[in-house]
Amino acid sequence: MTEVQHVTEVAKGISDYGMMAVSAAFFLLLSAAMMIALFKWFKSMINRLLEQQECLNQLLDTVQDNVSLQRNLMERLQPETLLRIRNLTGFAFDLSIEQVCRLIKRVRIENHIADREATVNKIRKSLQVIHDDRKSRFDPFIYHGKPLSEYCNENWVEDVVSVVESEIYNEDGENNARAYTNVKLAYDNIKTDFYQRLNS
Repeated sequence: MTEVQHVTEVAKGISDYGMMAVSAAFFLLLSAAMMIALFKWFKSMINRLLEQQECLNQLLDTVQDNVSLQRNLMERLQPETLLRIRNLTGFAFDLSIEQVCRLIKRVRIENHIADREATVNKIRKSLQVIHDDRKSRFDPFIYHGKPLSEYCNENWVEDVVSVVESEIYNEDGENNARAYTNVKLAYDNIKTDFYQRLNS
């Protein structure tokens, strides 16, 4: 009986170990297959990333070429843009010269200029209206990302007020030619300041 029992135990042991060996082999094969599949998946992802990187590099090169072309165009157009701005603003400032000369004549005729303070206040208000009108006409035009009106200076009004006041209360009396010359000189200074603001 012991022999039969020994044989049965050996058969059972072989049977058990054989099943374990088969299971272990199966799991080893499954693990190897999963590792191979994962490695292939990682390899395909890396290849796709490399292809996308090549595409992105080509796109970056194209964008850099476009930026350099745009920079060249901007450099070529900047002097022309500045020339257009100078022409446009030159007409606006020339119109302001005429408006101020008419204002001087009108104040001499219509106002009681003996009241100097009231006269100067009226002049200041009129010149502020002219200045604000000119600024509003500059608003639609852009230079360096800002409307042209931002390059205007509020102190210009006071500069012109002093010129107009000195013309109205000049001891030598009325002289339209002198008034025009002085107003034009004031607006030439304003133009110079405006162009310096554009270039700074």
